Amino acid sequence: MKYTPALKKKYLDEVVPTLKTKFEYKSIMQVPKLQKIVLNQGIGKAVADKKLIESGSKEMTAIAGQKAVIRYSKKDISNFKLRGNMPIGVSVTLRGNRMYEFLDRLISVSIPRIRDFRGVPAKLDGRGNYTLGITEQIIFPEIEIDKVDKITGMNITFVTSANTDAEGFDLLKEFGIPFKK
Repeated sequence: MKYTPALKKKYLDEVVPTLKTKFEYKSIMQVPKLQKIVLNQGIGKAVADKKLIESGSKEMTAIAGQKAVIRYSKKDISNFKLRGNMPIGVSVTLRGNRMYEFLDRLISVSIPRIRDFRGVPAKLDGRGNYTLGITEQIIFPEIEIDKVDKITGMNITFVTSANTDAEGFDLLKEFGIPFKK
């Protein structure tokens, strides 16, 4: 028996028919889908302290359940004391079942742990993609607060196959992302 994440099953059983009727698609293949989720954490202080990159990489790996990739600078910028090819951040790209599992954990466990939470801003990029900024990585239950060196934020980008912001917004809303009203 093949394992299917709950959110993937919800997408196939509930989201596709809802969006198909709302936007009057002729085929279910026209219905937008979530292609990938990219987690990105810029660690600017890593220029001075190399241990921050290692701890950031371990935290991102724990959060995503997939090994984080260290990102390097491309240019020399003297004002930031930055040279080319220095580690400045970590990122993870999730696809398939891991993407749906992460989204399920984000919606049901992590987002409710944000202090003074009133919903996420409903600002998409014009092509149906959405980036959510998180100010503290400690909202994820995988992170042990006692072992955190420095509280840093991260960006979580939801890349969809939607052509417009309205389609992307409705897709993410059907998944359960709590947008502000």
